Amino acid sequence: MNLEAFVLGCGGMMPLPYRHLTSILLRREGDLFLFDGGEGTQVSLRRLNLKWKKINAIFISHTHADHVTGIPGILMLSAQVDRDEPLYIYGPPKIAEYIESSRRVLDMYINYPIVVKEITTPCIVHEGDGFYIRAFPLQHTKTCVGYTLEELSRPGEFMPEKAKALNVPIGPLWSKLQAGESVLSLDGKTILPEQVMGARRSGRKVSYVTDTLYLPSIAKEVQGSDLLFCEGMFDSTLEETAIEKKHMTAAQAATIARDANVKKMAMIHYSPRYTDKELKTLLDEAQKIFPKTVLSKDRMIFEISYED
Repeated sequence: MNLEAFVLGCGGMMPLPYRHLTSILLRREGDLFLFDGGEGTQVSLRRLNLKWKKINAIFISHTHADHVTGIPGILMLSAQVDRDEPLYIYGPPKIAEYIESSRRVLDMYINYPIVVKEITTPCIVHEGDGFYIRAFPLQHTKTCVGYTLEELSRPGEFMPEKAKALNVPIGPLWSKLQAGESVLSLDGKTILPEQVMGARRSGRKVSYVTDTLYLPSIAKEVQGSDLLFCEGMFDSTLEETAIEKKHMTAAQAATIARDANVKKMAMIHYSPRYTDKELKTLLDEAQKIFPKTVLSKDRMIFEISYED
């Protein structure tokens, strides 16, 4: 099952000609999940040729303009196709008011259900076949949350040699064992799935953290992520500015990645004061603490593979 992350924008505060505002799209087979959507989000969606009009759910970190001003356009353009499935929108308090006022003021034509759910406590906000998405608190100048998409563990690998040795014939009985059902062998014995299956295998985990002070608690929430998107807005010489504006430095982001034992971190939400060339300063600082750090760039694609 494919799991891909598309960087629609990596910038913070204001869009630049070469850097749209922070937004990530996750694609898990046929499901599309959008995390934040600032001004310019639609441009990257189109340039990546994604079928974004079928987005299943939108997850908003907080209601600052650089994270939500692209949402009304997405809602309106999504109405250009026939759609029966609801669009779910999750976010902290005031996201429902923002969506409703945008629909009213812009007199939107919407031909599909929109379900808005506000997040007030850490919880699982969205579930699907074999995965869930959880929200957890961050600390910014207004209520802000981070998200993790985590897959459930998968059955272990089927071992045909063991099935044959237990006198289970090739065919439907093998499929039942792989589906977790017990079967009868040719000699009438009950064969349990665990007799022919290896240990359960872990799923994948992708985490999204932006616009927050450094909090040691974040590492616990994103623990073991295959891919962590984390803001690295400033370099260490501007740590006081980061604290004042309730953001993180690249070094603090890397500390979270290291403490959480993630497999890879992609930094996002850079201050517009840094040119693309100057972003290397942020990368160097982060890699000293967590070497498996990369700079995310607009329209970058990450494929998240199973560890096994």
